[in-house]
Amino acid sequence: MTFHYTRQTTDGQARLGVFSTPHGDIRMPAFAPVGTQASVKTLTPEEVKAVGADLILANTYHLYLRPGPDRVADFGGLHRFMGWDGPILTDSGGFQVFSLNDLRKVSAEGVLFKSHLDGSSHFFSPEKVMEIQAKLGADIIMALDECPDPLDRAYNEEALARTHAWAVRCAEHQQRPDEQALFGIVQGGIFPDLRLHSAKFLRELDLPGYAIGGLAVGETKAQMYDILDVVMPALPTDRPRYLMGVGAPDDIVEAVARGVDQFDCVLPTRIARNGAIFTRHGRLNLRNARFAYEHGPLEEGCDCYTCQRFSTGYVHHLIRSKEILGLRLTSLHNLRFLERLMEQIREHIAAGTFYEFKDAFLADYLGRGA
Repeated sequence: MTFHYTRQTTDGQARLGVFSTPHGDIRMPAFAPVGTQASVKTLTPEEVKAVGADLILANTYHLYLRPGPDRVADFGGLHRFMGWDGPILTDSGGFQVFSLNDLRKVSAEGVLFKSHLDGSSHFFSPEKVMEIQAKLGADIIMALDECPDPLDRAYNEEALARTHAWAVRCAEHQQRPDEQALFGIVQGGIFPDLRLHSAKFLRELDLPGYAIGGLAVGETKAQMYDILDVVMPALPTDRPRYLMGVGAPDDIVEAVARGVDQFDCVLPTRIARNGAIFTRHGRLNLRNARFAYEHGPLEEGCDCYTCQRFSTGYVHHLIRSKEILGLRLTSLHNLRFLERLMEQIREHIAAGTFYEFKDAFLADYLGRGA
């Protein structure tokens, strides 16, 4: 099947579109919940679909180590293995490998690293990563890249040369191009000239989609937005644009305003497991004693299962008691909050009112209102 991005309309730089894949359409702008080990933590695939998600992200590094790509392939690929029939994206594992620091060694050929599970040695080359992702069977796969400290120019210059060479090798050794869309990853830290060079180089490879990596990893929000201002106009308008690892509601709205189509992040489920929730007026910590006698829902007007069924006081009790149901209920709320936000964004782009929505949302979420 041919992958195809259809841009339906625009409002300024914000884009409304659909990316068609063998396992269904992804409505864009889109947020993908993260299922690191072929599972969105505490939730079933049906629950993830019910919150409005079209796409799930799974982690190549973790699935390579456990249970292994051959076992996943034996079950018919990730879709059958995890019981999700919609689109799946697998990252290259590069970010996780490079976060190992002293446990890895980089060369032009690839990355030698030690497993965080048992200390065993492994090697990721572009060819190996393409082989692993072919066995996992996701709809969207990522090229192997190097994610350096965004503030270190010398390191970024060296890493960018490797990232570009690896992208070429990934494109040359992709095994299932009709069934898997290979996205390249723009790197270059906070340095506009490096980012532009990276976007231009990857654009020449004529890939089905393009990602922006190496952001939200230590730079300021202002620096991230500045880089997006530089990179987005340099990327093709007829392909999806994916900002990796970004999931804070304010960052999503700001990035959509700059032309980003796709997001993923562990943030909504991670903070949920710590008792924190998203609301239109910012984050709340449900561990706080002030919620013990709160009879209303987590957020008035929210249509998630949690808010429709349970009181804030009850969820507070579950969180304080370390009950698993509490983690499930906060995870459902946070994912629905983000998927509802994406629905609102798409509706306002279609109506030509996205920037008015953006200003009002940020005023409420960041406390800038009157």
